[in-house]
Amino acid sequence: MTIMDRVRDHLKESLEFFPKNKIVTIALQGSQNYQLDTPESDVDTKLIVVPSFKDIAMNAKPVSTTHVRANNEHTDWKDIRLYEACFLKQNLNFVEILFTPYCYINNLYEEQWQRLITYREGITRMNPHRAVRSMMGIALEKWHALEHHYPSRIAMIEAHGYDPKQLSHLLRIRYFLDKYIDGYSYLACMIPDNKTRETLIKVKSPMNPLYTLEEAREVGQETINHIKKTADKFCEENPEQEDNEMRELLDDVTYEIMRIAVKEELDGGGLS
Repeated sequence: MTIMDRVRDHLKESLEFFPKNKIVTIALQGSQNYQLDTPESDVDTKLIVVPSFKDIAMNAKPVSTTHVRANNEHTDWKDIRLYEACFLKQNLNFVEILFTPYCYINNLYEEQWQRLITYREGITRMNPHRAVRSMMGIALEKWHALEHHYPSRIAMIEAHGYDPKQLSHLLRIRYFLDKYIDGYSYLACMIPDNKTRETLIKVKSPMNPLYTLEEAREVGQETINHIKKTADKFCEENPEQEDNEMRELLDDVTYEIMRIAVKEELDGGGLS
């Protein structure tokens, strides 16, 4: 199956839980978006949904959970209102879906979602201070996870003394951060050059990783020190400031998508 076939498979399963006219988009997340996937890479997705009118009226808790499929692939379910907050946080793990070529967009909401894609570069830089802080936060998570015995990663720890995938993530964030600060397009930050890509794939090899445990600790420490120093310097020189125009765009798109959904429901419209 192609990557898009597998995304469609995620969509098909999501339709067992949500009506089609409540699904805004389902988009690929993860290594394929960074061109760092291998034949063993899972396909994981993010599903954005709109609440029903009853959920809005009764102030029901917005959907926000991870659905684990039978093959252990993941789909993150997220209410559109919460996803707007994710964009505002500038977290690259959420912003990346505006750049993936592997997505389904419901035609009910396509015009509105395309507005976000059109202005995606502006969205990624609506608050550079917050974006850089978010990158540093993710890097710290990966550094702390390097030798942590998470249940799903115990085999890697037992085999190598550390988790090569976490080190690869840490090095990728360093590359991303440096490019972002230097003003490269977000897509250029996401997709490493050929030499860096080859190195990152070797670093995360589950069978024969590039580094021994001691080397991984040394490389990881140097990397996290660089990220913290670079991020702190940037944030000190660039106080937090939000682009009001991009904030208004996000607010308006969220409102319009919810308005369309409620109208479709109250008018008794069929599935899109």
